[in-house]
Amino acid sequence: MTSETVTLTGTRLYVLAAIEHATRRVRVLGATTAPTSAWVVQVVRNLVMDIDDAGCTVKHLIRDRDGKYPDLFDAILADAGITVVFSGVRVPRTNPIRERWVRTCRRELLDRTLIWNQAHLLYALREFEIFYNGHRPHQGIANARPLAPLPEPITDPDRITHLAIHRRDRLSGVLHEYEHAA
Repeated sequence: MTSETVTLTGTRLYVLAAIEHATRRVRVLGATTAPTSAWVVQVVRNLVMDIDDAGCTVKHLIRDRDGKYPDLFDAILADAGITVVFSGVRVPRTNPIRERWVRTCRRELLDRTLIWNQAHLLYALREFEIFYNGHRPHQGIANARPLAPLPEPITDPDRITHLAIHRRDRLSGVLHEYEHAA
């Protein structure tokens, strides 16, 4: 999935990210000013190595028909046992999970942050990735977080009336994490 943003100097940066459909886990793969075929191939090599190291089983990768994905891109994935599935032509709602993440990332991070350069964008996206995967609840999957199990429900009436909530700020207060005090 490719998305784009503009820095304060007017430089357009393109972001490549992958999402696991079952868990909604996001992996920010990189950002560049010019998404060339060589860059995309190197990013997919890194992704395949990360998947192997994590012990994940990936069967399919859904992508669009953009020309920046060369045949080598598909060959690397095929060698890893991953089947490439093309999204439909002129069908913007083919991949709503990806579109949801792009909108969420824009609304919760990029619209509230002035991005200086590529390094700053990658830092902000990594923080958002940690927040999105580890803390932010996802209503579409029963308020679960991709990298954490569902919390135990609070059934004790005394605990419900005296909830002690702690807030942790990320990215200088752009993102907020709320948790029950121990």
